[in-house]
Amino acid sequence: MTAKMFDIPRRGLAGPAALVTLAAVIMLAAMTDSIMQPLPASAPAGEFSAERALVHLRKFADRPRPLGGPAGDRARDYLTGRLRAAGLQVEVQRAVGAAPAAGLASFGQVDNIIARLPGTDPTGTVLLAAHYDSASMGPGASDDGAAVAAMVETVRALRAGGTLRNDLVLLMSDGEEDGVLGAEAFARLHPLGRAGGVLLNWEARGVSGPSLMFETSTNNAGLVKAFLDAVPAPRGDSSMAALYRLLPNNTDFTPLTAAGFSGLNFAYIQRSAHYHTAADSIANLDRGSLQHHGVNMLALTRGLGGADLRALATGHDLTYFRALGAVIAYPGGAVLPLAVLAVLAVAGLVALCRVRRSLSLPRLALAAVSAVVPLLASAALAQGLWSLLVAWRPAYDMMGGLLHRPLPFQAAVACLAAAAVLGWYLSLRRALGPAAMVAGALVWPAGLGLACAWFVPGAAYLLTLPALVCALGAAVAVLLRGPAWARVGAATAGPAVAAMLLPSLARNVFDGMGLALGGASALVLALFGLTVLPVAELFKGDPGVRARRGLTAAVPVAAAVLALVLAGTGLAADRFDADHPGRTHLAYVMDAGTRAAHWVSADADPAEWTRRYVSGHDTSGLPPGYARGTLWTGPAPAITADGPRVTLLERHGDTLTLQVSAGKGARSVTIRLDRPITRVTASAAGFGSAAVPVTGTRTATWPAEIRFRGIPARGARLTVRVAGTGPVRLTAIAETDGLTTVPGFQPRPPGLVTATREDGDLTAVTRTYTF
Repeated sequence: MTAKMFDIPRRGLAGPAALVTLAAVIMLAAMTDSIMQPLPASAPAGEFSAERALVHLRKFADRPRPLGGPAGDRARDYLTGRLRAAGLQVEVQRAVGAAPAAGLASFGQVDNIIARLPGTDPTGTVLLAAHYDSASMGPGASDDGAAVAAMVETVRALRAGGTLRNDLVLLMSDGEEDGVLGAEAFARLHPLGRAGGVLLNWEARGVSGPSLMFETSTNNAGLVKAFLDAVPAPRGDSSMAALYRLLPNNTDFTPLTAAGFSGLNFAYIQRSAHYHTAADSIANLDRGSLQHHGVNMLALTRGLGGADLRALATGHDLTYFRALGAVIAYPGGAVLPLAVLAVLAVAGLVALCRVRRSLSLPRLALAAVSAVVPLLASAALAQGLWSLLVAWRPAYDMMGGLLHRPLPFQAAVACLAAAAVLGWYLSLRRALGPAAMVAGALVWPAGLGLACAWFVPGAAYLLTLPALVCALGAAVAVLLRGPAWARVGAATAGPAVAAMLLPSLARNVFDGMGLALGGASALVLALFGLTVLPVAELFKGDPGVRARRGLTAAVPVAAAVLALVLAGTGLAADRFDADHPGRTHLAYVMDAGTRAAHWVSADADPAEWTRRYVSGHDTSGLPPGYARGTLWTGPAPAITADGPRVTLLERHGDTLTLQVSAGKGARSVTIRLDRPITRVTASAAGFGSAAVPVTGTRTATWPAEIRFRGIPARGARLTVRVAGTGPVRLTAIAETDGLTTVPGFQPRPPGLVTATREDGDLTAVTRTYTF
């Protein structure tokens, strides 16, 4: 029962032809994900123009705009002026935003920009949302300045093209980078935030790529259909939305949908090495990405602005994806039947091969069980490759897997996945038989597709459809007695469907997660490899004929060697320079009481520039509770600074009421406590208050932390509930952006930028208290 699965007379032509077909499908699928060409400022008034949006972006995205900083105030004033000039009703919501995390309570003084354009006969509200603050490490031209500038240009185009039926609200939120603080305050406090509506949120996790609709609210069928009907170049699929719901990530979309909005979330994610760095600049922004963002924004605002929003409500999700440029969509009710059909198709292939005596059930079982080996091996090899890359070039550790020139490394991961799959297939084919190997391999996509249909139905099509078509195609190839080209076409049909879907998924995972989690992409590619086995059979002859010694191992070994060559090529090509900078972390900390000062760095292997300031791992001189994780340290000169002040106003058992100020010039204050906290309330005069419950503890430092970004000069009042009733020790850290006030500091050379750790490039002055 190890005979050939199907007979192809000219294997020397059939196999290469099938491979070329799969390569062409993969390339065409990639080409259909291309971005738009930007329109010039001379474009018709009713159209979106990236060049017109750039005029606004240049006014405020030339420097970092962290919460509470002067650049944020300048951006707020410019944007409110432009929206008022466009005829919108504009207000600035001043509030305290709040967000909890494990052992952490984050607060911030936010200035949300809210603009309203009343509709002529509203059936609800369309809310456009983006954040105008940036991370402190860079100017945030893409994250999220581009979306904010696109909102201004969208309003201009809307005003040039008539009125909308529904109310339009623009939310340019503050404090997103510090825990979606502005959106939280809007949803909790503002009447428009509590009223609900349809939300269109705009983000970026890179500086290039198509504008992907990557997240939806639940029961999305009506909204997704409106999206597919309205925009000229829809990008994104239901697998993104389904898988993103499983991740801990959040954007402004999270608190707004929790408050009752239904909606869609958009972002572009390519060239993510620049994300949250100084290189997220206007110079690096892909104008085509801005154009795609804006075209989607304008089209959806017009479409939803004129629709009956009440009719969008549905009780189910839609499965949707693109196949070679064509949009395919079907209701969620079809997901499980398709998954069951794929399982039945694989079972039918097994039954057919049993009837033809080309497999036995024990051999099938062994093939199916052993197929887990290449899946796990692919993921392990990809993670091992990343570990080797970091060991060879420690600076990659600070990149978080988001490299400037990742293509050779991504190709290396693909080769490792191919080596794992081919090594398994070639080593067992003769013993178990081709039919058992092909059918056993298809058990995995069919079985995982069925599991997805239950738990993440929006992603089930990625596995269900390839398994279904592979099984049916292989069965046709076995049964067909017509011309050889027809059997080759049938055997190739299923792998071609997989080629349309799975490599694109792997590419998106690479873009979104980077090489540090390359095992996820490798797993996807290995699943793709399992679906390609019918094509592999086109190359192979009778399994009863023993192959020449060493030939079985030659192909997977060659793939592994090619992976190493590609990794070496990547290391040679991906060198840091001014346009592709490396990252390094450096901060300054001084104890205001002892005036002992230190430089600190969280780099695993500090760059030569960073080693000017740090030389060892002695953290004993740092203020109590300041150190978090493994740090390099070095002596630093003392500076003149007020430092933070904490006054105990009252204490009742486990609850402390504190008055906290950061001192002159400091933008934020962080408080670390030597015991866990369970609830914190923060209030600031003129901004109101906010409270959050806190669970868990911080890692690699004291167990609890409270942050107040953009703290008012007059300070803030904190009411803190701690675990237990004994003395509480806390260290207050006043934080000022930049290191230029420290004597002897020299700016980074052009090939380095600030790392993305949140305390990088901060001048910190501390005081420690026991209450």
